[in-house]
Amino acid sequence: MQKLSKSNSYKNLEQSLNTLSLLKSNNDVLVCFSKDTKGNLQYTAITKYDSLLFKTDSIKNYSKETLKYKNKTIVKSSFNNQSTYSTNIDSTFLSSNSKDILESLFNKPTASDELKKMYSTINNNKTCSIIVKPDSLFINQFLPVKQIALNGFTNYIALDVDANQNEIILNGITKATDSLESVINIFKNTIPQENQTQNVTPSNSDGFMSFTFNNFKTFESNLVAFNKRDSTYVSSKLFNDIIEVGVIYEDKETAIVVNSIDNIATKDALIGNENIISTYREIDILEFNDPLIFSKTFKPFISFNNANLYCVIDNFFVFAESRELLQKIIANYQNKTTFSERSYFKNIKNHLSDESSLLCVYSPSSLNNIINQNFEESSDYKLGRYNTSALQFIYDNNFAHVNGIIKKSKSTALLNSVSEEWNIKLEADILNEPQFVTNHITKQKEIVVQDIDNNLYLISNRGKVLWKKQLRGAVLGDINQIDIYKNGRLQLCFATPNRVYVIDRNGKDVAPFPGKFNDQITQPLSIFDYDKKKNYRLLVTQGRNVLMYDVRAKIVNGFTFKSANGAIISQPKHFRIGSKDYISFKTKDRLYVLDRVGRTRVQPKTNSSYSNQPIFLYNNQFTTTTKAGDLISVNTNGNISLKNLGLSENHSLSTTSKTLVALNENKLTIKSKTSELDFGDYSEPKIFYINDKIYVSITDKQSHKVYLFDSLSKSIANFPVYGNSSITLDNIDRDRNLEFITKGESNSIILYQIN
Repeated sequence: MQKLSKSNSYKNLEQSLNTLSLLKSNNDVLVCFSKDTKGNLQYTAITKYDSLLFKTDSIKNYSKETLKYKNKTIVKSSFNNQSTYSTNIDSTFLSSNSKDILESLFNKPTASDELKKMYSTINNNKTCSIIVKPDSLFINQFLPVKQIALNGFTNYIALDVDANQNEIILNGITKATDSLESVINIFKNTIPQENQTQNVTPSNSDGFMSFTFNNFKTFESNLVAFNKRDSTYVSSKLFNDIIEVGVIYEDKETAIVVNSIDNIATKDALIGNENIISTYREIDILEFNDPLIFSKTFKPFISFNNANLYCVIDNFFVFAESRELLQKIIANYQNKTTFSERSYFKNIKNHLSDESSLLCVYSPSSLNNIINQNFEESSDYKLGRYNTSALQFIYDNNFAHVNGIIKKSKSTALLNSVSEEWNIKLEADILNEPQFVTNHITKQKEIVVQDIDNNLYLISNRGKVLWKKQLRGAVLGDINQIDIYKNGRLQLCFATPNRVYVIDRNGKDVAPFPGKFNDQITQPLSIFDYDKKKNYRLLVTQGRNVLMYDVRAKIVNGFTFKSANGAIISQPKHFRIGSKDYISFKTKDRLYVLDRVGRTRVQPKTNSSYSNQPIFLYNNQFTTTTKAGDLISVNTNGNISLKNLGLSENHSLSTTSKTLVALNENKLTIKSKTSELDFGDYSEPKIFYINDKIYVSITDKQSHKVYLFDSLSKSIANFPVYGNSSITLDNIDRDRNLEFITKGESNSIILYQIN
């Protein structure tokens, strides 16, 4: 409101109403506006007369004179170079800047019956009430559809306004004459249905419009009469079984949503439009060969003519011009990041009816545009905290209820919401799981990922591909980072089946790497920095052998371990307990715990049949599982303890020093608390310790859902979301929100943010 008060339109109005500041009424005041034949603004103020209403004795720059009109008295007052005229009629005080208006009132004009009806509906307990006979006096544009102006929408609107620091709430009615000249009467003889377009509208869209009806034929008949079409007009069967049409606004793009109550019948009406252009997240995007049908059928609500693609999402048929917009709508629907899922939308819904004939929902930017369209000058009203505003019309018998809400959202309203920040496609399908690495220049995170053509990509946290590099083979396990020159610059370090790579942040090999190996490397490269002095040791596993190299690609001769008793089935790991270092790995029937130089440091007192799960340091013991699913722990003296966790042979394990997580079929156990999930094909659980908080993630690759839990096995709000691989979770930029990366489609990666 403060911003509006600085506009020229407001200042001109304020100047015109300057004299009203002299009124000291204890009663309601009615202020009426109109324009004369020259287009000048005229106002009239009406209130109950009392002797203290208009005291001007001590006011400076004020003068008055008395005028006569047909034996009636009119007082002309001049204040700050503004003239106003006032009189009393039957104990009613009237003041106007137009003498002609007062003179006409002496002739006792007959008030409109419609105006009387509208006036009778207002509530005196609200901040103020507004009655508008639309004539473009103050407000012209109020819908996101430019073809529908207020003066063609209805004849009268009466609104009660409840305003405070954080919200403006409008409630009232609108009425048009009994004809189809006004847009609101297009809904005549229809019953409003529940608006559902918000269920498929991405929450970061510019907003949406939804109009509903219980019977399309009745609605269509009204449209035909309103648009003065030939009575022989025949509509498409596509709309016979629909109860709602929605329009989603996304920057300069538009999508049209058709809500069907009979999917089979609506799909049958689309026969001839079955050409599949692409498939996104298991939903087909098809060609649509009649893009003009929406503007032809639903004028003036729709003018969009380029909807040549469509997809089907449950009971919604969504049409658009671009594949990208349809993909965004699909992604947000599956991720539950639509308007209907947002707390700020749910909050304003408390002030609205679930069913409405016409519902318009505005983002901050679209609300800003609507305001600017009604003023001579444009301005940025900084409406960022007004996440959602809405206006709805609910048609009743020959009139419609009106509800509106402009509400500031609480700063915590988006807490824990999950938003898809970007989704990019690579040139080929993705081979491994995307992960974060550190940009040593910005201290932020970037993404590395490999495709099936063995191209390695480095991608910025904004989704820009920085470089692509062809490798000889698939990366084994995770990519590590080392500071090979000890100067703060980080390199990527990893192994493929026959190479060990060290690559700088520009995608260049660091000499003398890559190191070439004739025999196959069978486990991910392990990198040890015993004393945190960047004296790195690179452990290469080949079958039953472990080789140790330095950063010059030279064998470390002091490492004496030669070979295991069989093929090594876990990546070698380094642990420190107290002041001692331990290197641990296992074969199918033996667990090795070595010292720095490869000698046995801990000898388990009994052997077991081991699973392929990694070895962890849990409660200062070397911990893994047996093939039978028992938890096996070895202490530094070689003593063994077994614990039956009830795991089957097909299980996964992950731990921190004090937190144990196990996945057994569809049961996830975190710190002894078990949650039962839907049956599916789950990735191994991953534990993240960030900002003193434990997070546990798993992904159901069968249903394409990413789950995230806290240390108490409680699901993080707004999960699961769409994804097809394990995630990497971290804070990748300078804000306080966490982000995670996952595989989307076969050739795409998605970055999400947890707000």
